[in-house]
Amino acid sequence: MCGICGQFNFGNSTPVQRRDIEAMTKAIIHRGPDDEGYYITGPLGFGFRRLSIIDLAGGHQPMSDQEESVWVIFNGEIYNFHEVRRELEGYGHVFRTNSDTEVIVHLYEEMGADCVTKLRGMFAIALYDAKRNSILLARDRLGKKPLYYAVRDGRLYFGYRPCACFCEV
Repeated sequence: MCGICGQFNFGNSTPVQRRDIEAMTKAIIHRGPDDEGYYITGPLGFGFRRLSIIDLAGGHQPMSDQEESVWVIFNGEIYNFHEVRRELEGYGHVFRTNSDTEVIVHLYEEMGADCVTKLRGMFAIALYDAKRNSILLARDRLGKKPLYYAVRDGRLYFGYRPCACFCEV
């Protein structure tokens, strides 16, 4: 169990406020008592709650690539991450952790938004590409890990459950 939430401001020069992301993350604290993490920059804010299962030491989220231009938060499990990781290492990608989360980062670098077609498992993913100032939200094909979202006043709010999207922001 983990929980993800966040906000992305479309074409809006108003930066995301940390207090808003903290309020959203607090609403899902029951999803992950072991760790929390934030990434807030300009139009984007990510919040994360973690129940540590895979890579207890290195799986902290939000997680980025080496350049810190691709950021991801993720809830779930990628069943084929060992296989995908070996393939990505063959293309020259270097991994810093043993986490299935990092596979998503490098797979996005290799395939862009099509990366989700290669993932097998149950997941909800939010990925921010700073170079393109774009966000990708994805979930597993069967919706085992739901991902709710709302768009209001030029802002995208998302979370693991509706109250994380619609809290007082």
